[in-house]
Amino acid sequence: MNKYITAALVAITATGTEAQTLNPAPKLVVNITVDQLRSDYIEAFAPLYSENGFRKLLKQGKIFENASYAFTPVDRASAIATINTGATPYYNGVVGEKWLDRNTLQPIDCDADPQFKYSPNHIVSSTLSDELKVATDGGAVVYAIAPFRNAAILSAGHAADGAIWIDDNGKWTTSTYYSKDLPKWIKFQNETNPPKSLRTKDFISINSSITDMALQCFRNASMGTDSRPDLLEVTYYAGNDKNDKTTQWQSQLQQTYVNLDKNIGKLISTIEQNLGRQNVLFVITSTGYSDEEEKADYAKYRVPTGTFYINRTANLLNIYLGAVYGQGRYVNTYFHNQLYLNDKLIEQKRLSMSDVLKRCQAFLIQLAGVRDVYTSDLLLSSRSSDLETIRNGYMPNVNGDIVIEVTPGWQLLNEDNQESFTARASFVPFPILIYGADVRAERITLPVTVDRIAPTIAKSIRIRAPNACKAAPLY
Repeated sequence: MNKYITAALVAITATGTEAQTLNPAPKLVVNITVDQLRSDYIEAFAPLYSENGFRKLLKQGKIFENASYAFTPVDRASAIATINTGATPYYNGVVGEKWLDRNTLQPIDCDADPQFKYSPNHIVSSTLSDELKVATDGGAVVYAIAPFRNAAILSAGHAADGAIWIDDNGKWTTSTYYSKDLPKWIKFQNETNPPKSLRTKDFISINSSITDMALQCFRNASMGTDSRPDLLEVTYYAGNDKNDKTTQWQSQLQQTYVNLDKNIGKLISTIEQNLGRQNVLFVITSTGYSDEEEKADYAKYRVPTGTFYINRTANLLNIYLGAVYGQGRYVNTYFHNQLYLNDKLIEQKRLSMSDVLKRCQAFLIQLAGVRDVYTSDLLLSSRSSDLETIRNGYMPNVNGDIVIEVTPGWQLLNEDNQESFTARASFVPFPILIYGADVRAERITLPVTVDRIAPTIAKSIRIRAPNACKAAPLY
């Protein structure tokens, strides 16, 4: 029996020794999201990069080459919410930049708030910044800097010290949710070095302003200067700068990526010089979608295409349901590619919602331009892996009762507000780059999902992952 006790004591002693030599948690995490960053474009302009930006990250960082989002559709808001909650929209509540309010049947912004005008209250789970504040009893310093309001607010979460973005007039601003007034150092920036307005779409200049403000925040908020880890959330933009002609796209993208490389390099180098590499963890990834401004003229080149009219479809479906169940307005409204049924009418007529949805699906699937039709019943009851990515991006109290998948190459058009988009099922390649602290250089080709970033950072700074996060850390 003694030999087992001795073995246990040896194991405990070894564990204790190992704990004493563990690397300390980073004093600062810089979580960088680049809107519409793509791996193929990073590689295309690699010879033009400096030593301190992408080149350093790719040589010395841990590179997850095949990253993706575990839900669809993806836009800037749903992506950033997922990065910071470690959960898909089904759990974090942010299904997109806008959605339909079921009570008013009017579109609302993902960051709209009746009390503060803008706030993170539509995020229904905790975020990385929230958990850091809880773990440090409010002592950690947390800021988010972004060109866009929704990016700043969704990155900052509920408990951050501030979310800072550029308003329509080319001024740094925030929400009274975080602060009644701008800090003096932000006011000073507005007076001495204001950013360009987003209306100019000059994102080369705007990205440079983001870097300057992020460094001002780092210095003025004294980030990374004590034993408690701090968090700096930064958003850049790597999409189209202006409505340039198609022939200019390569030159425009080259300028965007070379400038982005310089800005990321400046941010990393300056913070490293102040804190030391071992005390900072940098995480960089993409929002994972590509918003193409140029509409492809498929018809000109005899590529199968067409226009799917969501408003006409809603009217047709209403006529069909009226013929089956009797006169009435069965379709309340429509938004993007979703139809919202009149629950009260269906209940008054004592109809089965499941039966109505099945009839809708059978009718809609026959229409030209429809690739597939998903009903709320199907998404919420089926455990099929084929539906998982769609279900992960769906919330029943926000999304429509019917989701229509338009055939790739077809344009969806809402004639009421002229909203349109061309359906694409193409893959957007992007990486997750992790650099600094105790991270060793490594390339991982296995597919990973972005919801694993939050638990990875949480593990690194020794705090709990956000409360809706079920994903495992990346390492």
